[in-house]
Amino acid sequence: MADVVTKFGALTDYRKGGVEIIDDDPRNYVFSNVFEVAANAAPYERVAVGKNFEYVIESARAEGTSGWFSCAHDEFVLAMDGQIEVHLLKLDNSDAYVDPDSEGAVAIGEALPEGRKMGRIVLRRGHMALLPVGAAYRFYAEQPAAMLFQSIEGAVTVQKWGEICQTEAA
Repeated sequence: MADVVTKFGALTDYRKGGVEIIDDDPRNYVFSNVFEVAANAAPYERVAVGKNFEYVIESARAEGTSGWFSCAHDEFVLAMDGQIEVHLLKLDNSDAYVDPDSEGAVAIGEALPEGRKMGRIVLRRGHMALLPVGAAYRFYAEQPAAMLFQSIEGAVTVQKWGEICQTEAA
């Protein structure tokens, strides 16, 4: 049996890959590379890379300090490479920041929201954190890093399907 080497990508070191088309149109398939999407995105721009009904997987580049976000439902964040800090704050009145019937994350500004500190999580490659309902969160990364969000499509979800997906046969 041949030795198989698995190489995990990084923001600065990835191989895009592709879909091999035999007799079809590549636009019938969704293929993108989360590291490439994050590398080409603005810091903390959440670009949809996967979608199933209202649910999305978003790729983002962590770099510096983000603004604050909140959500009317739980979300998850996964560090794909680098080191990313998550700062969590329990909002005193979450309804003042986010409509309880809304879907997806909402940017709530740069200023520290009213609430009590819940703590800080340090994520490294492969680590996942819950972003709980009723909390505000922001991120900090000293060096650029790639991250994925599991959420519902919302106000901060950016869709660039025509730019990020393979459109020609490999």
